[in-house]
Parts: sequence; C-alpha cells; structure tokens
Amino acid sequence: MPSLTVDGTEIEFDNGMTVLQVCELAGKEIPRFCYHDRLKIAGNCRMCLVEIEGGPPKPAASCAMPAGNGMKVHTNSPMVKKAREGVMEFQLINHPLDCPICDQGGECDLQDQAMKYGRSESRFNEKKHSVKDKNYGPLIKTYMTRCIHCTRCVRFMTDIAGNEEIGGTGRGENMEIGTFIEKNITSELSGNIIDICPVGALTSKPYSYTARSWELKHTNSVDISDAVGCNIRVDTRGNQVMRILPSLHEDINEIWLSDKARFSYDGLKTQRLDSPYVKNKNKLAKASWDEAYTKIKEALSKAKGEESAVIMGDLADAESMIAVKDLFSELGSDNIDCRQDGSRLGSDPRVSYLFNSTIAGIEEADSCLIIGGNPRYDASLVNARIKKSKEANPNLDIALIGEDLDLTYDINYLGDSVDILDDFVSGKHAFSKVLKKSKKPMIILGADIFTRGDSDKILGKINQICDDLGVVTDEWNGFNILQKAASRVAGLDLGCIPQKGGKDTAGIIKGAEKGEIKFLYLLGADEVDLSKIDKKTFVVYQGHHGDNGAHIADVILPAAAYTEKSSIYVNTEGRVQRTTRAIFPLGEAKEDWKIIVELSELLDKKLPYNNIEEVRERLVEVNPVFSEIDVVKKEKWAKFGKDGTLNKEKLKNSLNSESFFKTNVICRASKVMTECIESLKSDKKKTSQAKNKSKVA
Repeated sequence: MPSLTVDGTEIEFDNGMTVLQVCELAGKEIPRFCYHDRLKIAGNCRMCLVEIEGGPPKPAASCAMPAGNGMKVHTNSPMVKKAREGVMEFQLINHPLDCPICDQGGECDLQDQAMKYGRSESRFNEKKHSVKDKNYGPLIKTYMTRCIHCTRCVRFMTDIAGNEEIGGTGRGENMEIGTFIEKNITSELSGNIIDICPVGALTSKPYSYTARSWELKHTNSVDISDAVGCNIRVDTRGNQVMRILPSLHEDINEIWLSDKARFSYDGLKTQRLDSPYVKNKNKLAKASWDEAYTKIKEALSKAKGEESAVIMGDLADAESMIAVKDLFSELGSDNIDCRQDGSRLGSDPRVSYLFNSTIAGIEEADSCLIIGGNPRYDASLVNARIKKSKEANPNLDIALIGEDLDLTYDINYLGDSVDILDDFVSGKHAFSKVLKKSKKPMIILGADIFTRGDSDKILGKINQICDDLGVVTDEWNGFNILQKAASRVAGLDLGCIPQKGGKDTAGIIKGAEKGEIKFLYLLGADEVDLSKIDKKTFVVYQGHHGDNGAHIADVILPAAAYTEKSSIYVNTEGRVQRTTRAIFPLGEAKEDWKIIVELSELLDKKLPYNNIEEVRERLVEVNPVFSEIDVVKKEKWAKFGKDGTLNKEKLKNSLNSESFFKTNVICRASKVMTECIESLKSDKKKTSQAKNKSKVA
C-alpha cells in the first residue's frame, strides 16, 4: 500500500484517497466548509489548506488534492495557520453578526471554526453585502446573506436528491444561490440541505425560534412513516417533541431522512387522544378505563368468536400485534388481518415478502427492474440509494414496468402492462437478456401490486423469472418487495393474517356491512372505509389520533405514539429494530400492549405476560427472527405464487408527490404536511398558468 507522512507520522492509505482523508486517518482535524464526505468534491472554500513539502511554495486544498506515495504533509505549519486565518477573514467579510438570533447557533461549523482558526479581529471595514432571502417553501427558511457559497446544497440536490432545483447565478461577490425562477423546492428529501449547511443560511422553518440546541434532550429511535426504518434522533424539551433529525445508519438511511419523517412531528401534538371515550346515545363522551373496558366486555358477550374481528394499522408495533392476535385467538376468532390496504401478500415463505438484496445491497447490483412501484414516494431513501448506485455506475441498467415516473435518474421505461412479464418468462424481452447477463441483477416489486386480484399469479411469474434469469443464486438474492407500511413485515412475521377460513380485511368489512361481524377491533387502523358498516356492529378503536377510525368507534382507547414508547418494528428488508421512548404518553394514554393485556384480564382471557420483556419473549417464541436486533437474516429461496393468466388491468401507484405527505394519522394531523401539499398545488397551478400564457403568446 502507498504511504505518506502527516506531521511526521507515516500513514498507509488506499489508492484514490485525498490528502484530507489521509490526514483524518492520521487523527488530524482539517477544517472545511465545502467538503462533505457524502458529496462530490468542489474545492471552493479553501479552508482545508495544508502544506505539502517539496511541492509549489503555497498551501494546497487537501480535499481536492489526490494523496501520493511519499508525500510529506504539514497540517499546522506557520504557512497553513496564516492561510487559514486569511480564508476565514474572507468568509466573514459579508457574514452578519447575528449569532444570538440564529437557529444554527450551537451547531454552526462557521462559528466553531472561526473561534479555532480565525483571527481575533478583521481588517475589512467595508459595508457588508446583503442578499435577498429566497422562498424555498414551507420547510426551509433562508437567510442568504449568511451564505458562504460552499455549494453543498446545490450538490446534494443534484447528486443525491436528483432534483436540480438549486444552483448559483452571478460571479464573485454577486453570486447567489437560489432556485432560478423563484419556485418552491419540490424534492421529498429537501430537508437534508438544512443539516449539511455549514452556516445559518438554511434552517428549519417549522423549528424556527422554538428552542436552542443546548436545551434539547436527544433520543435515538426509528422512524415509522414508511417501511424503510430510518434511524432518527428525536429532540425533546420537557414532554414535547421539538424536532426530528436523521441518525447515522450506513446500511439503511446513511445520514439522510425524508421530509415526511423529518417534519411531520407537529402532528404528534394535534388531534391526540388522551382519554378513553364511550359512545352514549350516538355521542362520544369521556370515560374511565374501567368504563371503557366494561363496555367492551358487554359487547363481546353478545358476539360469538367468528362474529368478532380485528384489523391492524400501518403504525402498529410488534408487541401490540402479537398481544391482540393472542387475545382474539382466545376469543375464538380467526378474523385477523394486518393488511389494512387489502394486500394479498401471504406470510410464507418469509423470502416472498422481504427486500432480500438489502438496502445497502442496492449498490452491488448491476441491473435493476422495477415493477409496479414508485420508490421515490413509497420509500424515499431506497430511491436515493438507487440514485447513488446510478451515479457511481452510469452503466447501471434500470428498467420500469408501471406508471411512467420521474424517479430522479434515467430509466428504460417498458410500459404499464403486466403482459410484459410473459415476454420475460419466455426470454423474448430485450431487458430479460440484460438481467441474464448481469452478475447481480435485482427485481423490485412495489407493494401496490399485491392489492390486485391477480397478485399471486404475478408473484408466480416473478418467481419463475428469478429462477430462469439467475436473479437468485447461492451468493445473491435479487428478489425484492418494497413494503410501504412500517408494521407490515412484523405482522407477516407473526402470522397476523386470517387462518382456518378466517376473513381478511375485505371480508371483515363486507361482513360488518352485512351484520355478520358484530364486534370489530381497530388497532390503529385508519385507512379502511367503514362508512357502510351495519349500525349494530360494535367498533373499538385503539390509537393515538382522532382520525378516521376514532370517528366511527363506539369505544376509543387512547394509545401512545411511537415517540412515547419502546417498541419493535421490522423494516422492509426484515431488520428488527427498536424505538426508544423520548417523551411520556399524553394524558391517560397507555402503551398498546398494556391496554390489550388489561382488557384480556377483564375478559377472563388473561394473556400469559405482564411486562414488556415477557411480551418480547412471546415474539421470539412465535418467530425466532425477533431474537436479534438490527440484524438481517438471509432467507432460503423457495417456490411461491401461482400459475395462471394475468388480468388486463394496468399497473398503478397509490402514492404521488401530494399523497406522499398524508399517508398516516400523524401526517394527516400535521399542519406542516398540509402546507407542503398546498405548496405543491400552488406550484402546479403557477406552472399551468405560465404554459397557457406562453401558448397564447
């Protein structure tokens, strides 16, 4: 391996590394503003200057300087110290002295590095140059006078998010960063430019002037807005969530987070259920827990086992799902379903419903076929990983069967007909040859496919394609299901689907409309249409928001939100993860599993666990996969699906740029998410008006 000397210490390094990276290997701190280890190199801030012995008699930008064998680098020589002080003076020429009111205070790279590497006073006495603030939409607040032109935001939007909506205009002192035509940013990953901005030019608009960084308590947890399972940091003050930031996890979300996960936290404070409610004379009124449980017991006494049912929502945790499943099994009901969207995806074999390549494994694939999915909105960070892989390997072949979408990277659009799959089975399709030649081909199926009546037949064809084209081998599994619901994989792992002739979600709803289902338990299920159910059907809603499920309930049981409990979720790749309680539940709300255990005791069907540890032992008993946290187990390939003719229905997606912001009860209760939708509608209206004017002209 090549080596160089950093301040007298010899360091070996890999070919292709820069001097800055080697200096960090040596444990030397190199200041920087434009350099970011997740972005392409720009080399325009010049703060990372070092001295290279034997080279030109001037400091070199270490971020853009390739490391060479035998180099002698000095990171703290008089030349370097003087150069850094000079650069810092230039950076601060126009920067306003408004640190006391800046939301970046306490987390500002410029502030920290000015203290460590700058001069005690500036030699510039000219008036500061002012720049007009830009309107980037409801999420990002701008103070463009603070901008130091590091271009991190520009490079992120271009290379990571794939939306070239930000750029620079003008030169020198007159350069400005903006959106060119004064429009809002539409990227679903836009909030990440707040994190990477090294100054206070870009800050969070919803968080603005609400708290200071040193006042906040930090709790590492897991996001449940989709099935990716992004690692997050929940910042709280007292018993209130003040903001949510991404937490590092290289195999899932790296250091990024979607806007929905980052900004929907204000929904945790509104429309919350903080007390049990019981319906009397068609009106809901506050009640005690004993009154609510007693009312449920009375209703169950009038319903046989087969006349009761439970539907589990997309935000349900594993502990509550196993508890409610065990309870209804004791009651004699097999009408249990965790697939509130009507999905027909089964729970066996496990390999048939996972993202088997893993999210990090996307970067290993050399071809990709996406079928019936929209990864940009179904799982934004999975789409960002595909974009990253495409950036690293421009020859990566990506094809799409389904709606024609803008996925932020170049694709080969094949159409929206499922008949195309027959050409893949026969090997006639041109892209089937691409998959066949690939060493690590990958197929991604969107979750919306499984709401179709012929989904089992589609699975059968994909299973055959995987076998015939070498998508699955002993070393590589390229078959992937891109789930959308945070609870779905755990629900399937626990077998929370109808057994022994039990009814699925559609059957339960139909039964409730006919009066065959007399008792319906909704475990956070808010995306089901119960508007036509029989008035005699007794509905219990257990959840944390007064959303659709609560509106039609006869009894409401207030539960804790994901930030208020320690609970287990399984992401789309089958990785078991655990949230951490950041604040306490509101009012009289309780953790979901506790409510179900207490109810079971009153019903004389006492479940065999009294604490969270015993519930988790039960999880492991049902499925050993729950025994290990943050581990992805490789599943054995198997046959699944059925043979048969596919229907002629076109492949469609349920999520788009607007519906992306209202997929669950927290988002629907969020004022910020509503503002995002209104912002998108406004932009579309302006664009349409501009097109009409140009046609008239």
